[in-house]
Amino acid sequence: MLKAVVCLQNYIPPQSLTLSCPVCRQTSILPEKGVAALQNNFFITNLMEVLQRDPECSRPEACSVLESVSAAAAGKPLSCPNHEGKVMEFYCESCETAMCLDCTEGEHREHVTVPLRDVLEQHKAALKNQLDAIRNRLPQLTAAIELVNEISQQLIERKNEAINEISLTFEELERALHQRKAALITDLENICSTKQKVLQAQLSTLLQGKEHIQSSCSFTEQALNHGSATEVLLVQKQMSERVSALACHDFPERPHENAHLECQIETEGLRRSIQNLGVLLTTGAVGHTSVATGEGLRHALVGQHMTATVTTKDKDSELVRTGNAILRAEITGQDGVRATEVEVVDNKNGTYEVGYTLKSEGEYSFSLMLYGQPVRGSPFRLRAIKPSDVPQSPDDVKRRVKSPSGTGGHIRQKAVRRPSSMYSTTKKKENPIEDELIYRVGSRGREKGEFTNLQGISASNNGRVIVADSNNQCIQVFTNDGQFKARFGVRGRSPGQLQRPTGVAVDTNGDIIVADYDNRWISIFSPDGKFKNKIGAGRLMGPKGVAVDRNGHIIAVDNKACCVFIFQSNGKLVTKFGARGTSDRQFAGPHFVAVNNKNEIVVTDFHNHSVKVNGEFLFKFGSHGEGNGQFNAPTGVSVDVNGNIIVADWGNSRIQVFDSSGSFLSYINTSADPLYGPQGLALTSDGHVVVADSGNHCFKVYRYLQ
Repeated sequence: MLKAVVCLQNYIPPQSLTLSCPVCRQTSILPEKGVAALQNNFFITNLMEVLQRDPECSRPEACSVLESVSAAAAGKPLSCPNHEGKVMEFYCESCETAMCLDCTEGEHREHVTVPLRDVLEQHKAALKNQLDAIRNRLPQLTAAIELVNEISQQLIERKNEAINEISLTFEELERALHQRKAALITDLENICSTKQKVLQAQLSTLLQGKEHIQSSCSFTEQALNHGSATEVLLVQKQMSERVSALACHDFPERPHENAHLECQIETEGLRRSIQNLGVLLTTGAVGHTSVATGEGLRHALVGQHMTATVTTKDKDSELVRTGNAILRAEITGQDGVRATEVEVVDNKNGTYEVGYTLKSEGEYSFSLMLYGQPVRGSPFRLRAIKPSDVPQSPDDVKRRVKSPSGTGGHIRQKAVRRPSSMYSTTKKKENPIEDELIYRVGSRGREKGEFTNLQGISASNNGRVIVADSNNQCIQVFTNDGQFKARFGVRGRSPGQLQRPTGVAVDTNGDIIVADYDNRWISIFSPDGKFKNKIGAGRLMGPKGVAVDRNGHIIAVDNKACCVFIFQSNGKLVTKFGARGTSDRQFAGPHFVAVNNKNEIVVTDFHNHSVKVNGEFLFKFGSHGEGNGQFNAPTGVSVDVNGNIIVADWGNSRIQVFDSSGSFLSYINTSADPLYGPQGLALTSDGHVVVADSGNHCFKVYRYLQ
């Protein structure tokens, strides 16, 4: 056991508070005293003793654990690790471990213990059942291994095909370059040859004329210098005519051609093209984590264009931000025959619009396959009805939300409600409704006004919007009209530093309260970003959302511990409530929190797809789905002055509005610039809704009640 402790101590990073199993990767919380305080597994220890005790076993690798147990039961009693020489003859049902008589009178004296032989058959049967259960998983694992091997082989084949295509393409380009080179040289030779012919002809004429003049001059000079009078008189006339003719002859003294011949090759553009030649397309998207949403997924109107949206995710359920995934969609009737053509539009941001039009009513199967594997929930059962069969919308379609002005008037939001959830159509914006978006701020980056995975967002009474820029480990502050004002925060794990800010709130003094998920505490900064204090250290495991109630108490949602803490501003714990689970008083990954005008705490319960109003538990609303009042993992939440509750619906990428009792009222129209995984949400001091659009790395401000 000492070796095991040393091994684990070497495996676990210093100062770590958790242990990740080297085999299954499950994370567990370490005791305060670290690895040494972990409980011993006496069963394994004793089995190791049995194996080490049998020197005659020539093939220890062939001796199974069950054989070792049988050997022990057949006459090789196991000794107690805590009391030397004592045989383990008893069994503690509370601790599920074997022990000796001394143990029953010591640390297990208040536990129920029975003779070991009495529970042996019971535990052997239980082990056999467990063994049968895991054996039943072998075919599944075999199939999974075959599938993964097949994909691995396909990946190698795709790589080889790509290498072959790259090689062929560049060989073809090389041939084209050589052909062009040869053509240029041939044209060059032809042009040069033509010019040379002209020049050589001229040169020949000039040389011939020169020769004639030189011979005439030589002959005449010789006659004059050496000839007799008779000889001079005889050739005088002939020579005079010849010299005169040469003197007036028009020789081609000016060049009939030029020497201009050069080659200009513009290579800069070609070099740029070559540098960008070829693109490697891939994604990390997998089917079992990717999700499909939209009314067209399960309901359709005959003759009308319907759509659904597929959001791709990787193996860790992180959103994929790039396109080019291979998504196949098919709609078949009950006879298995394809019912209609389905169009898939790549939005190039990891989402895909799947559109279709059905010609007849009935039940269909809607299959979505990503790289040959079904998207989560696929195939979907799709029902098509005639438009004439759509029921009339209920009277509450025109329900209005109380104005925050307090005048008692009722002002209806513009375009705040979609068509009825069962029968809505989402044909792309041929005639879009007026959008409620006022402005958006930000893009992906690390500079001022840029974000990387922004999470929490809050608004102050003095017209400021405060954003928790999680992956940039900082807080950014803007005015209500989106002007950048300040930025503070230094990455680190010391007081005053930020490691992963997720939630943010502003108290009555203007101090900025920041939930730091990875540092496991709440940091308090002055309005200008000066660190003042930290609270919750040693209690919080993973704070996500934070709010301040009417008493000045700081409310922290512990996402990892699945509970809510209430602290005084000095850090003293007032109370806490909640635990992990699915019941009314439990949470499953709670995210953000708000406080209503009755000082009641409103918490979004992410994995339970609901919103819970607490003090002592009061009520909850919401269920898993896409319809009015349903959620696919709610995140940000805020409450207006009339108690209406505004909720960011992360998985459905929308914002819903409910009255103070949790009844659905309306949507905020975000269709012209869709949200992508909204997180924190708040109401600005001038009455607008501001939301952290995490997937688009920006925040957006929408008109709310005017």
